[in-house]
Amino acid sequence: MRNVVLAITVAVAAVSCNAVAQTESPRHGTDLAGPAAPVSSKPAAQSDDLVGTWRLVSTSANTPAGEKNTAPFGSNPKGVLIYTRDGRMSVIISYGGRKPLSGADRIASPADEKAAAFDTCLAYAGRYSFAGDKVTHHVEVSTVENWVNTDLVRLARLKGDQLTLVTPPLSVGGAIRTTELVWERIK
Repeated sequence: MRNVVLAITVAVAAVSCNAVAQTESPRHGTDLAGPAAPVSSKPAAQSDDLVGTWRLVSTSANTPAGEKNTAPFGSNPKGVLIYTRDGRMSVIISYGGRKPLSGADRIASPADEKAAAFDTCLAYAGRYSFAGDKVTHHVEVSTVENWVNTDLVRLARLKGDQLTLVTPPLSVGGAIRTTELVWERIK
């Protein structure tokens, strides 16, 4: 029941929040993921190893020049990632330090507050596939409509109950970077 409530919460959040760009690869086209930054530890052995609910524990971003940002989602971001046995996934990431809207009605809130809320939260859901050391999220619904019907490819490394997902180099805020998200299995 808890997972159902969490999945519903993620789906609802997908309608009302957003943030940074992710790599887009049209399903009918070529995989545009490109090389991903190396991560120490072994690749996730199989899709079943990913099944479960994960909470975000850390994030970082690196540029090709070696510059590192240890807080690309603000300080203390929160996130939940769910992989199911039947091949479904959902994720939500909320930046640290988000400000609440001034009123309870998100539609009637001032435009600048809505823009800030949109910029500091992202969510998407769909199916996923796993091959080798890469997990591909086949996006069906997203806070970023441009991601719908695209594939987001991530390098996946599993070490015990810690899952590290690494994006390929992509443009975020006008700069090329690789983002690493470290997740811990919720027991």
